[in-house]
Amino acid sequence: MHAHIPEAVTTAPVTYQRDDYVLYRDPERFWLGKAGHTAVCRVDALIPFTSGEVRYTLTRLDTGARITSARARYMRLLPPADAMHDIDTAPLDTGTPADMTPAAVAWLTAQTATASRRPELPRA
Repeated sequence: MHAHIPEAVTTAPVTYQRDDYVLYRDPERFWLGKAGHTAVCRVDALIPFTSGEVRYTLTRLDTGARITSARARYMRLLPPADAMHDIDTAPLDTGTPADMTPAAVAWLTAQTATASRRPELPRA
């Protein structure tokens, strides 16, 4: 009798676009048990290979560090719908300004913080 070996879970190949936000897991750090193996990143560049594979240059949002030659199978898209869900579902038609929802207050706070400082040039 043969032992049942479950099939590996695979995902369909995904091609990410520039400026997508992704969750990236560094496979070497992960398998070695090192801290900091998973990070939220922005896709900065796509690098096509003649084999048909596409690799990516990412920027970590927490540190600004670059990750080069990242493979799609170690990335997951962070959907805009998830980030915007609280704003999209917030009841903004309340009776008075004092009744504004936390989502609206958070958005206004972010806009004020951005508007009150000099714009920064993109990193080279």
